[in-house]
Amino acid sequence: MSRHAQRSIRPMKGLAFIGVAAVLFAAVGIGWAAHNRRPINSLTSIVPLTEVAVGIDGPAPQTLDIRKTPGKELDQALLGNVYETLVGRDQDNNLVPSVAKGWDISKDGLTYTFDLHSDMRFSNGDAMDSSDVVYSLQQVINDSYVGAEDLTGIAQVRNPDTSTVVVTLSTPNPKLLRALSSRAGIVYDSNAKIDYAKQALGSGPFTLRTFEPGNSIKLVRNTLYWQQQSASSQVRLHYYDSADSMRSAMSDGEIQVAVLQPAESPSPYENNDKYNVTKGSGTVKVMLALNNGTNSIFSDERARKAARYILDTPSLVKSQPSASAPLGGPIGPLEPGYEDLNSLYPHNLSEGENDINYFSPAYLGSATFLVPEEYSDLGNQIAKQFAPTRFNLTMQVVNDATVRQRIGNGDYTMAITTMDGTDDAGQFADNKFGYQNGDTQQMYRNALATTNDADYQGALKTYAKAVSLDAAGAWLYNESSTVVTTKKVTGAPRNMTDQLLPLRDVLTK
Repeated sequence: MSRHAQRSIRPMKGLAFIGVAAVLFAAVGIGWAAHNRRPINSLTSIVPLTEVAVGIDGPAPQTLDIRKTPGKELDQALLGNVYETLVGRDQDNNLVPSVAKGWDISKDGLTYTFDLHSDMRFSNGDAMDSSDVVYSLQQVINDSYVGAEDLTGIAQVRNPDTSTVVVTLSTPNPKLLRALSSRAGIVYDSNAKIDYAKQALGSGPFTLRTFEPGNSIKLVRNTLYWQQQSASSQVRLHYYDSADSMRSAMSDGEIQVAVLQPAESPSPYENNDKYNVTKGSGTVKVMLALNNGTNSIFSDERARKAARYILDTPSLVKSQPSASAPLGGPIGPLEPGYEDLNSLYPHNLSEGENDINYFSPAYLGSATFLVPEEYSDLGNQIAKQFAPTRFNLTMQVVNDATVRQRIGNGDYTMAITTMDGTDDAGQFADNKFGYQNGDTQQMYRNALATTNDADYQGALKTYAKAVSLDAAGAWLYNESSTVVTTKKVTGAPRNMTDQLLPLRDVLTK
């Protein structure tokens, strides 16, 4: 067996949890009765009283119930700040120790043994050990919390002692560790009695002080935190309904940190010497979806390849301030199985024209090009690149919901859309965008059947390259993760800030 942090994720159907309820409740109720309120060690250092205000461009949470309420807003505010997960993720989206300091995985991929840290506790003073992990997994699965669909194949969970948890699977799930680094892996206090809609109680570096639904959240330092104390004694999260209103708040000194939407340009801040602008990477991938359905010109592989050659992706990236890096396939740089595939279809207008000239004008017809309103400039750039060719584009700028609905209905030829999940390349094996290819579908099934991370990532690379070679879509770029701070702020997060916003190290000098 080998001990290491693996990169993996993906929901699977048909949850099997054989005999787990009895094992879970027995573990929680027997043997660890004395686990609650272990004596608290004295703090080894004194940390200063400081406050930082963070602005987020987006809707404010209406509830704090992270168990049952989907949406990235609660992940940003609570994951890694108030709640901790069994497995953690770093700023490059690699899996790292968290509540579990390490793990062993059997060669057949069916047994995961987690070795927990000792002397952990929740913010209310309750000790945290393996019984809380067992309880939490039981709650997630039996009560169908958000993320439960990712814990597929679990047959048994047991805790042979206070610092060990053993998870046994009926079938391999190479995405299990990544699932346990997200909501499905949150460790809850098995003895806590709180109103989760209005309260949050975890083992992270912060505790919840106040929550104003639809407005703000105030976090304060958890002085009982079992790891390094937070740099700031208090963090306030404010939410804004537009980029302009958040920028005004920043200018007026109401906030010291501004978290931009992935598609938002940082240029209004970049020429102001009052601010530092940090552009990291996100997991949002902007793509030109090609309708592979039988009624579309892009049902023909030659037409799809023509579109890939016509697109000058590097120029598009340069024209979009929010772009991080060009993409040549369905997996982004911060996702498992990433490989740079940009060289597969380099911009070659002559090659694209040769391919498209194979078709008669009547067969080509007119291509409906859907563009979400926030990507209208990008849409215009793409239309200009297709203008010299025999592609006859009719561009329609509509709202994002309409684009997604029409893609689902197959009512389009081309469309700008986003893939905004981590490890969501599997949608090309699920007939998304009308794409059907038995070979690539089998490649993805092979990836899901692997028993270790190295094989999983290798299989994903094989699958992603095949999908890209088949020109199932035209992936344009990875969007930035942009954070703006005043000059005195240090420790702000860099990557994936639309999903995770770790605030432990943020400090205003």
